[in-house]
Amino acid sequence: MKKLLLALAVAVTITACATTTSPTGRTQYVGAVSQDQLNQLGAQAFTQMKSEQRLAGGQQSSYLSCVVNALVRELPAEQRQIAWEAAVFVDDNPNAFALPGGKVGVNTGLFTVARDQHQLAAVVAHEIGHVIARHHDERITRQYGAAGALQVVGSLLGARYGEGIGNAAMQGGSIAAQAGFLLPGSRAQETEADVVGQDLMAQAGFDPRKAVDLWQNMIAAGGSRPPQWLSTHPNPESRISELQARATGLVPVYEQARAAGRRPACG
Repeated sequence: MKKLLLALAVAVTITACATTTSPTGRTQYVGAVSQDQLNQLGAQAFTQMKSEQRLAGGQQSSYLSCVVNALVRELPAEQRQIAWEAAVFVDDNPNAFALPGGKVGVNTGLFTVARDQHQLAAVVAHEIGHVIARHHDERITRQYGAAGALQVVGSLLGARYGEGIGNAAMQGGSIAAQAGFLLPGSRAQETEADVVGQDLMAQAGFDPRKAVDLWQNMIAAGGSRPPQWLSTHPNPESRISELQARATGLVPVYEQARAAGRRPACG
């Protein structure tokens, strides 16, 4: 891991940043780390996470893979060429993530709130949205611009997905919870991932209206304290309103996808 972090430090120091436009038209600053390096780090983080945490196999694994595959088929060509992989981790927290390099993970606890394939697709599409919108690249580049290469490398020890993963990262030196990958995104990034993800699920033949049900379930599951996965959105009611409004416009996209034969049957 030290060699990997050193290589990243060097790369951050010598790589020029670039300006690009996000899928929703927002200006982004990216390029502190090359896409190949991001993919390498994502793959290594995923491999290490799988080696350190218990995996759920069988039906849940097949179910997740079915949803991921249906969504990936609707991605741009360069994203479809990535070796996408999915895993289910035995953990009661209803969390999910996607990493550069096409790695998708969900916790078993997510199935208690994502109650059908459409709701599961809403979560997974949102996380894939972070990847295809280059949010990991953007976060690392922003960190680099604010604090320089050394703090970018230091940020790789941060955590997003709950105290368990965070403690494992700090105590065991795990690369699985790198801040460049797993720190909370900004509110703009989270909203953008909602937009990209809801559009993606409709194109894949999943009902975009079920995204609303999913978020309502997530909020209800958290009681007075929403699940950590929702913590980056300070106003859940606004989020649901936005999802409802977009769903109305995406129903024709969903119906066209179904008419074209894109009818996922994942569980």
